[in-house]
Amino acid sequence: MVDMKKSTLDIYLLLPIKNFIERQTSVGLLLIFSALLAMIVANSPLAEGYHSIWKQYIHIGFNDFYIRKNILHWINDGLMSMFFFLVGLELKREIMHGQLSKVRGAILPISAAIGGMVFPALIYYFFTAGSPAVSGWGIPMATDIAFALGILYLLGDKVPLSLKVFLTALAIVDDLGAVLVIAFFYTSEVSIESLAMGAFFLFILIAANQIGIRNTLFYAVMGIGGLWLAILLSGVHATIAAVLAAFAIPTSKRIDTPVFLRKVKWLTNEIKKIKQSRKKSEPEIEQEISHTIEKFSSLAEDATPPLQRLEHALHPFVSFVVLPIFAFANAGVTITAESLQFFHSPVALGVILGLIIGKFLGVIIFTRLMVFLKLGDLPKGVNWHHISGIGLLAAIGFTMSLFITDLAFVDETYRVQAKIGILTASMLAGIIGYFYLRIISSRMRKKRLKESEAETPAAVKPKSPGLVRSDS
Repeated sequence: MVDMKKSTLDIYLLLPIKNFIERQTSVGLLLIFSALLAMIVANSPLAEGYHSIWKQYIHIGFNDFYIRKNILHWINDGLMSMFFFLVGLELKREIMHGQLSKVRGAILPISAAIGGMVFPALIYYFFTAGSPAVSGWGIPMATDIAFALGILYLLGDKVPLSLKVFLTALAIVDDLGAVLVIAFFYTSEVSIESLAMGAFFLFILIAANQIGIRNTLFYAVMGIGGLWLAILLSGVHATIAAVLAAFAIPTSKRIDTPVFLRKVKWLTNEIKKIKQSRKKSEPEIEQEISHTIEKFSSLAEDATPPLQRLEHALHPFVSFVVLPIFAFANAGVTITAESLQFFHSPVALGVILGLIIGKFLGVIIFTRLMVFLKLGDLPKGVNWHHISGIGLLAAIGFTMSLFITDLAFVDETYRVQAKIGILTASMLAGIIGYFYLRIISSRMRKKRLKESEAETPAAVKPKSPGLVRSDS
């Protein structure tokens, strides 16, 4: 009976959840749902409770040493540090072994990302120059990697894999740009003592990497209890600490691949010997086999770099817990008659046009410039229509744009205007980008089909079915 219930639970609950988590589009869909839910709640009778809950304060500490922040700040400074830590891990992996490891392969996405940051900032500055709202110039610079890749993966094999790799590299460089902008331009008064303490813990993390410490718990304690806390108290945004800690995580492993394979072979032989033993009972044999199999787990851990282990461990939690909570807490804008006029405000217009037009022009122009100067080549299977589509998808700012909005403005009116601009631009960019890439991919497929039919010799072309004439 218990097994039957367990099987039913697996089929109707656990398996669908597992399949949803493993799908590439799931993160984007969950973020969309979280943002829509926030908008619905913020414009319902629950609106007052929704806005007030984020203003409740939580104290962490003891005696005179404690940190006091409201729930929204704990989400944006605390939970989102995990997101930035994951961004740091992904960036380091790309630099060490991925798309950004070779200069010629990296130059195109790096240039596209830079163009996609410069043009939006200039457009936003054009609309807000001379007003206090000019401080929000960093808002339209960001690309939401989860949303953009989620939409691209919805297209499946209609777009080449190399295009997905290109967008991933572009978005990661874009995230690095956003981190640098936050560090240099959206930092409050700095405490030199706390910053020096942060530098000390960063030195410990780097030294531990160099001397061969591969225990992830050590890096967690030093990174959170030391570096993150010191940076938080210094006045520099705490998410910067997360990125720095990620760069200190080792990319090397305890044992190399040949040693791993030899040990796997030895353990496999040990299991065979145990199974062939006639001096032990069946339960004893099974117990010994179980103990031996457990050694495979620790062996696999030793053969996997800490960076890779942490990335795989954090990805589901960040994607399916941290980002949806962040979206739900930050995307709820109460729309009133006054709010509708915000669409005409310099902030909203600067964000909307900065994201949609600025990102598109920046990605296209800088990519074409690099190809024209012969400093880089388009990825295999990618053409300029694909790059145009990437320019549109890069305009999905959402997560990072909302994050920078909270840092850029103290005035709640400016925050609402920026959020309206971000949500509008991200929605338009996602819809236009998806249908544009879908249409051009369909046309290209039809064109290739016609070309292949034209190249097929007449002798091997299938004859059209006609009437069969009988001579009888």
